Amino acid sequence: MQESYYSLNRYLQEQFGEKLYKLSLSAGCTCPNRDGTLDTRGCIFCSAGGSGDFAEKPQGSVHEQIERAKAQVQKKFKGDHYIAYFQSYTNTYGDVSRLFNIFEAAIQEDCVRAISIGTRPDCLSDEILEMLKKLQAQKPVFVELGLQTVHEKSAEFIRRGYPLSVYDEAVKKLNKIGVRVVTHIILGLPGETKEQMLDTVCYVGKSGVHGVKLQLLHVLRGTDLEKLYQQGVFQTITLEEYVDLLCDCIEILPPEIVIHRLTGDAPKKLLVAPQWSADKKRVLNTIQQAFRDRNIKQGKKTGCL
Repeated sequence: MQESYYSLNRYLQEQFGEKLYKLSLSAGCTCPNRDGTLDTRGCIFCSAGGSGDFAEKPQGSVHEQIERAKAQVQKKFKGDHYIAYFQSYTNTYGDVSRLFNIFEAAIQEDCVRAISIGTRPDCLSDEILEMLKKLQAQKPVFVELGLQTVHEKSAEFIRRGYPLSVYDEAVKKLNKIGVRVVTHIILGLPGETKEQMLDTVCYVGKSGVHGVKLQLLHVLRGTDLEKLYQQGVFQTITLEEYVDLLCDCIEILPPEIVIHRLTGDAPKKLLVAPQWSADKKRVLNTIQQAFRDRNIKQGKKTGCL
């Protein structure tokens, strides 16, 4: 069946001629929302693992991390090439020379075809941008920006710590040096209506990014979000609501934007809600069936003014 959206797998086949699997690694960074620069509590939804609960520990060399990560995925993936994904915390926050050595070590691995760096839009200094430009000259670089929402009230609630204008400027600067920008969006934030979530998707679709990650809001143990959930302050959305929302998101995104993620995973030992999201096979099957039923033609129904 031809996909009704521009999937990451299709993009990788077109660009690299093969499927690539992401190896989740750690650069041993922290975050300005945790070290006291902006806050000490982190974003309200973020686990102690800094959204990198599946990433390797920053122990040993980068090569050793990669080998451990490859061993973890060998039952799922039989290919020979990978994307080195630095996922935990804010991976452009720290000493530039140290970060460059880490990322370059990953890029120089023969099995690595590209590198993906998760970070915040407010952690892209001129020195960091110059570093990314040097890395991009060696192999393709993706930079993943945690935007989550365009609504300032929601951004304040989740303790994001920067205004929307900072995101806009970051996308422009990254595009200027040829880096592929991937924006993270959380669907189901407390207090946001469906229309507000679609507003975020529309905005990101027009912001000049290469791709998006659509992420279901997960309530994880040990987070401030869990406290609010247990107090009954909000409820998570149902599978049916999420799938319907996804269909609308795909329809309004421009057809050239790569969909890097449709829902996301949470460690089962940390997941509080929604519990339906733990059954990944059921979730993905439901999504694909909904896409077939809706007969989505991406980009045809704009919905964005």
